[in-house]
Amino acid sequence: MLDSDVQTPEPKQPEPKPARSRTHQVHVGDVAVGGGAPVSVQSMCTTRTDDVEGTLAQIGRLADAGCELVRVTVPSKDVVPSFEEICARSPIPVIADIHFDYRLAIAAAQHGAAALRVNPGNVGSFERVDAIIDAAGEAGIPIRIGVNAGSLDPRYDVRQDLTLPQKLVASACSFVDHFDQRGFKDVVVSAKAHSVTTTLDTYRSLSRELPQVPLHVGVTEAGTLRQGTVKNCVAVGILLEEGIGDTMRLSLTADPVEEVKVAWDLLASLGMRRLHPELVSCPTCGRTRVKLIDIANEVQERLSTVKAPISVAVMGCVVNGPGEARDADLGVACGQGKGVLFENGQKIRTVAEEDIVDELMKEIHARYE
Repeated sequence: MLDSDVQTPEPKQPEPKPARSRTHQVHVGDVAVGGGAPVSVQSMCTTRTDDVEGTLAQIGRLADAGCELVRVTVPSKDVVPSFEEICARSPIPVIADIHFDYRLAIAAAQHGAAALRVNPGNVGSFERVDAIIDAAGEAGIPIRIGVNAGSLDPRYDVRQDLTLPQKLVASACSFVDHFDQRGFKDVVVSAKAHSVTTTLDTYRSLSRELPQVPLHVGVTEAGTLRQGTVKNCVAVGILLEEGIGDTMRLSLTADPVEEVKVAWDLLASLGMRRLHPELVSCPTCGRTRVKLIDIANEVQERLSTVKAPISVAVMGCVVNGPGEARDADLGVACGQGKGVLFENGQKIRTVAEEDIVDELMKEIHARYE
């Protein structure tokens, strides 16, 4: 280990793109959303809300993975006491997920929610929406207006002259206008669909029509781990690169911890934020003389506990060795039964194949712990 005065390098934060920097900033607990703040990572609990300990355990795992905001459902008045306890004990801000019953939104606002997620289109009358606005205002918390392709405002859902993206945008804009008329500006908007192209068209339009409103981006009902990851990374990756999106949830039919891992991988791949090391590894070829896939997988797994914004290379031969990976902070280039450890392209030492992972991780821990 190096001396304790060695500091982990701070992640570089690029300048926010114009679309993202001009949105109005709101705060969900201590997390800033919009106004050029770093794009925050969200997920949602899959546990029953009346299972307080189970829900808090899942929130703990999500927080450890890098989740910054978590949504918890409030499906009935019976779970409000449990929801309140979850909010009080959660390590990260809790957003109440509300559908249909406006009274549940009011109760959540009064019992610890850091924000509300409401679809005004399925709440009912604007009088009920107004009651939610008043409760959020009294509690001093923001509201996410969550428009969804599966539950559109009936005024727009029946119109045959509008495309689905147009319906989503019209619904969202009408709700934002109503909130604005009520003097409530601490809103975030989402307008989700399962289609990548619909998602892109919708959020691009929202960014133009509501340039002041922070946007929560993601593909809903995206599918299981592999398909859902691809769809979310395509849609959300394009939007983020265009400067659209202030916070995100990458919905997957999987353990919600996977949503958080994919979100951070996406942010890191765009050079926006990095929580864990990036693994740079070659695809292998006939020159490879070690079990590189096994080595790379083990390094990837062990890097998950390292919180440092560095790059680590695992290369199969001298062709893709220190030369091509010289911008990696640390790495290994493998040969016949051995590996050459290197730092920023410069050789450190040669180790036996069976020691590659342990010795590489020893170098990483010595520098970044």
